[in-house]
Amino acid sequence: MNTTILLFLLQDGVTNGAIYALLGLALVLVFAVTRVILIPQGEFITFGALTYATLSAGGVPGTAQLALVMGVVAFGFELFGARKSLHLAKVVRAALIYIVFPAVVLALATWLPAHKPGVAVNIALSLLIVAAIGLFLYRIAFQPLAHTSVLVLLIASVGCHLALQGFGLVFFGAEGLRGPPLSDVALSVGPLLFTGQSLAVYGITLALMAALWLFFGFTRYGKALRATAVNRLGARLVGIRTSLSGQIAFLLASVIGAISGILIVPITTLYYDTGFLIGLKGFVAAIIGGLVSYPLTAVAALVVGIVESFSSFYASNYKEVIVFTLILPVLVLRSLAAPAVEEEKD
Repeated sequence: MNTTILLFLLQDGVTNGAIYALLGLALVLVFAVTRVILIPQGEFITFGALTYATLSAGGVPGTAQLALVMGVVAFGFELFGARKSLHLAKVVRAALIYIVFPAVVLALATWLPAHKPGVAVNIALSLLIVAAIGLFLYRIAFQPLAHTSVLVLLIASVGCHLALQGFGLVFFGAEGLRGPPLSDVALSVGPLLFTGQSLAVYGITLALMAALWLFFGFTRYGKALRATAVNRLGARLVGIRTSLSGQIAFLLASVIGAISGILIVPITTLYYDTGFLIGLKGFVAAIIGGLVSYPLTAVAALVVGIVESFSSFYASNYKEVIVFTLILPVLVLRSLAAPAVEEEKD
């Protein structure tokens, strides 16, 4: 170990920690608003990354077809749920969201790859596909269970994770994929080399955090999500649609997961099940943050990334064990310090 190696390890840890920070923030957001521990967050990472890689290679991703099928199912759920107060305006709105939108996205995903549209278009199309999957997933799997216990929501989350992981294997196969980098520029600072991809990770992470801060602090929908997170029953009593809050939370989480995957896939080869392990490290950061604190989650994510980087240098065979061990003392301390409370009943 010398100064140069130390700097390299810190650089790698901060890069990984920035990704984990995004995932941790998404997990905290979803849990605060919906009480769902979003285990499928890893599949949002995988779908975003591999959809982008497939589009860049000129192929048509199966995730676009999945989004359309899920949209049709969600449309059926929407009609059934509103059957007692069904109006033409509601039907048209639901059709536009759940059928027309994913159909247009599928058409673009089928037509654009043959014309080699470029990195920016492939990224935008990947985000639209994964955003649709996240939105429809909430409507199908979690909105009908919104008033059940956290345990039931956790079981549903595990089921969604297993189903989406199976779809990932069907769509992308067992072989890994890599995508083109967002930028080919490079910047040298002393012994360190900052590639365009690593600079993009830092810049996009900071931009997303700032955007989320502005969204929650200064927009009506952001304030509605904050109110739902504080007290779901009270939010409903003052006229806030908690179902819409849940949809927005899942939409944001799926977009954040897809962005994280797109940032990772040019750096390392991703497989259909890689996102689960990456998402778990974001979950460690979220747990350290208590699943309530965004700043503490971001700081914890940087710690997780740095610990992982140094563990890979000193004990590479045990780096995953060391990273996940970080959660144990936090859980013990919180279990001893937190008073016993009953789960909120709606």
